[in-house]
Order: sequence, then structure tokens, then C-alpha cells
Amino acid sequence: MLSNTRQILQSLAAASMMFAIGASAQAPAAPAAAPAAPATAPAAAADATPPAPLTTFVLTGPLTWLPPANFDAGPFGTLSVNGIVTGYSVFQYNSAPGDGGVNATVSNGEVFIQKATGIAQWYVQAGVYTMPTLSVPFLKAQDTVKDFYGPVPVAYLKLQAGKTTQFEVGQLPTLMGAESTFTYQNFNIERGIIWNQENAINRGVQINQTIGKYLSASLSWNDGYYSGRYSWLSGSATFTKGPHTLVYDGMGNLGQTVFQTAATPVQNNGIMHCVIYTYTKGPWIISPYYQYGHVGTNPAVGIMKGTSAIGGAANVSYAFKSGFSLPVRVEYLTSTGSPTDGSVNLVGFGPGSGGFTLTLTPTYQKGGMYIRGDIADVRATNIVPGSAFGNTGTDASQFRTTVELGFIFGKNTTEK
Repeated sequence: MLSNTRQILQSLAAASMMFAIGASAQAPAAPAAAPAAPATAPAAAADATPPAPLTTFVLTGPLTWLPPANFDAGPFGTLSVNGIVTGYSVFQYNSAPGDGGVNATVSNGEVFIQKATGIAQWYVQAGVYTMPTLSVPFLKAQDTVKDFYGPVPVAYLKLQAGKTTQFEVGQLPTLMGAESTFTYQNFNIERGIIWNQENAINRGVQINQTIGKYLSASLSWNDGYYSGRYSWLSGSATFTKGPHTLVYDGMGNLGQTVFQTAATPVQNNGIMHCVIYTYTKGPWIISPYYQYGHVGTNPAVGIMKGTSAIGGAANVSYAFKSGFSLPVRVEYLTSTGSPTDGSVNLVGFGPGSGGFTLTLTPTYQKGGMYIRGDIADVRATNIVPGSAFGNTGTDASQFRTTVELGFIFGKNTTEK
């Protein structure tokens, strides 16, 4: 069944790519759905037009990004720069074995530099970061950098092949899922347990194509969960009309490997599908989604029985006046199998386990400053003793409060 699923995924992705290329050749030229930066303009007009917000990465929550500071870098052309410095503290009841009840660290200390004009463009994101996740033990920024994606987590070259076509190569954000890697990109400070099934950064090549007025698509050949084994095919298609957005994401490993690290879990040998709907209008953002992942039986790489993780979630945010907003996330994730049949522990509470989470994140932003706090509750189901919470790993629930204070740097928009 897994082999058939992979073949279907590969065929769909190939057909999508052929359709996208054909549409590019036949359809009237249209602006890209999400340009990485302001369109190229004559140098004399650069100072007269305020730079647009940097949109190379995805912002899915209520936080807003500042316009970048643009400057003449001589032979490097015009560069756009942003930065962010944030810190967070977490207070938790029923810590996992070995985890402390109170912790704090820098959550982001990064600079974003990009050349967003001309045919050949590039983007570099460098610094320290964390990826706090519900139910996962605390990890300091320096350990996150060391164990995952290094001090330059995202860096790639981009060829603007046409008004509707882009090619990218390098260390790229994943195409999968409704939540993104870094804290400031999301509704909540901490990622959810469904996000914890996905990959975050991969290395490879990617084509982005706008098709007509409402549809855009991306296709990538990459190393999946940062494995260094280039056998993954990922694709994403987005339909946007008015306040409505519908996204399908799919990815799968066309090979297999025994290689595993903190950044390369057992899910690296699987497939995943996700469907996301988003409604954005006025003060409301409403985004429910469904996700399915499967790791197939393969004794050669230590997987004795195929296991699936199936989940759904909803992110809802309402923006009040004067910079206040209230995002809420609710999610449920379950997995197949049992502790006695050789199934893989995909969710983290033991084979066959699952979980329910609820997170509220009151947020205030003014200009480049923001402060927000998570109030989060996790309830695990079908736990295997020793794999959950408390000193002995036998408690099924965990409560956390988290506070993040941050400053986003860019162009001084108060300048006259």
C-alpha cells in the first residue's frame, strides 16, 4: 500500500509540474502570488517608495513584520535587511522526566539579508533560534542550533526565470504544514504536536509557479528531514480567492535510510499529506487543517510494523483594537498500533498513543515590539508508562505558561 501511495504522490507531483510549466508558457503573465520583496524599480525611485514587508518566509499568525531597511551594497547591489531579538520563559506543571519546571532562553537572535532584485537573487537567515513545542522538553537556543540546522538555518539562491516562475536551490523552508519553524511565524509561541510530525528545513531544489489568477504551486526535490539523502519529493498547491485560501501539501520519501538524528526522526522514511483552509477577513483569521502521516513496514531500516499518525487542528485569531489579539489553537492527534505489535512511537507518548492540546496566546504588538504569552494544556491518551509526564513519565497531562518578549528591526517607519 505504501508503495502504491508513493507512486500516486509521484505521479500527481509530476503532472502538477507539467501543468504548471505549460500554464507558464500559455497563460498571460501575472505577478507572483507572494513576491519575496518589492519589484525591481529604478534606483532614483528607491528612496521615494517605502520598502514592502519582507515576505520570503511565511507569517501565519497575527504578528506583523516591519518593512526591511534597504541599502546600496556596492557590487552586491541593493540589499534588504531585517532583524529580530526575542526571549522566552516557560513555567510548567508535570515536567517530563529530566526536564525542569522553570526555564528561559533567547528564542530568536537573527538577521535576515536578501537581494530581491534582478534575475539572480539570494536570501540568508542567520543567528540563534529555538523551536519550543508542546510536550517536548525544553532546549536552550545554543543546543537547538547545535542539534538541528546550525547558525544559518535558511540560505538559498533564487533564479527569477519569469514573472510567474522561480527556481530556488539551497537550505529551504519545508512546504509541509500549517505551522512554521520559528516562533514569530506562528499564532502561538510553541508549536503543536501535529507540527512535531513534520519536517522543518530541508536542502534541495524547488520550483515556484503562479498559474493564472488564483492558483500557485511549488515542487521540490530535497533531503526530507535534513537527512543529507536526496530522495524526497515535496509539493504544494494553493488556491486563493478573496478571503479564502485552500492549500494541499504532500511529500514522500522515494528511498529509505537507517540514518537518524534529532533533526532526522523515523518519519524520514514516510509520507505525509495535509489540507489547510484559511479564512482571513477584518479582525478574523480562521484556519482549520487535517494531516495524515505514515511510516511503512521496513525491517531493513528497523521499522517492524507500519504506523500512521492522523490529526486535525484549528487556529483562530481575533484582532482587537490598539494592537491586542487573541489566537487560540486546538488540536488532536492519534496514532495506530500498540506497544506490543512493533509499531513505531510517532506521537511520543508510546506506540498507539495520541493527544489533545489547547493553547491560548494573548498578544500585544506596537511597531516592532511585541509581548505575548501561551497558556497551554496537553492531555495524552493511551500512554505507555515512562513516556509521558511527571517524574516517572506516567502522568497523562501537562500544563504550561510561556512568555515571549520580542523586537523586530527594519526600516524606521516613523521617518518623514
